[in-house]
Amino acid sequence: MKALAQFVMRGPAQAVGVAALTSALPLLFWVSAAVVALVVLRVGVSGGLNVALWAILPALGWTLVGQDPTGLSVLLGATAMAMVLRSTASWERTLCAGAGVSLLLGLLVPLVLPGLFDQLVQVGAEVLQRFDPETGDLQGAELEAVARNIMLASLAVSQFAIAIASVMLGRSWQAKLYNPGGFGREFQAFRLSWPVAAGLAVLMVLLPMLGFSSLLSVSILGTPLVLGGVALVHGVVNARGLSGGWLVGFYLLILVLGPSLLLLLVLLAIIDSWVDIRSRIRPSNP
Repeated sequence: MKALAQFVMRGPAQAVGVAALTSALPLLFWVSAAVVALVVLRVGVSGGLNVALWAILPALGWTLVGQDPTGLSVLLGATAMAMVLRSTASWERTLCAGAGVSLLLGLLVPLVLPGLFDQLVQVGAEVLQRFDPETGDLQGAELEAVARNIMLASLAVSQFAIAIASVMLGRSWQAKLYNPGGFGREFQAFRLSWPVAAGLAVLMVLLPMLGFSSLLSVSILGTPLVLGGVALVHGVVNARGLSGGWLVGFYLLILVLGPSLLLLLVLLAIIDSWVDIRSRIRPSNP
């Protein structure tokens, strides 16, 4: 992947070619988003937007012709976050901006592609009725409403997560080329401030009262808090000089425990924003 990043940074033509090609090819839109993020972070917003425009055109074709908005949503979200990261050098502001864009895109998808979304809702309703005992007794409009909320949140949060991963990949490429080890140190030090963590928690409660989908709001606004918890774990492992096996076990636990561990990470991120846990841990090698 480092070789690809080096090729992209040779010039605008190479960057545009890789971004447009990977955007046009199936399932490689995340590479395109990472290329755009790298150019924005290294060259600047103007140069990055030129590359993003050429990458967005194939993604727009996938949206209109192929009825698949994933590539376009990821590209838009990643470009917006890379621009914020370039101008502020703050992952906190970057993730908050990405959450806002993802909420907006999540609300627009059913309006822009109603036929596709209705089909997804029908499939989701059938799956829920067959395999989820809690919704097995629901019928008609109630079942459709539950399936609609689940599909809307699933689409939005998955696209948000891929966009974040693409920006992180672009940032890691930048570090490997120009500042080895910089991205690792940056992520290990990432910590949400108390006002932002509290604000995200309040919005998760407030937005459903204003008519927003509760599942969509919690999924999107909880993502920066989850990443704050993940960064805390990475920071503690690094500070204590523990082996990488601890992180492997941690990610395996996420796969096994799922929502339970994600909720714990949210709580840890909120606590860390208040007490700064990493500053209270004595390094293994002072």
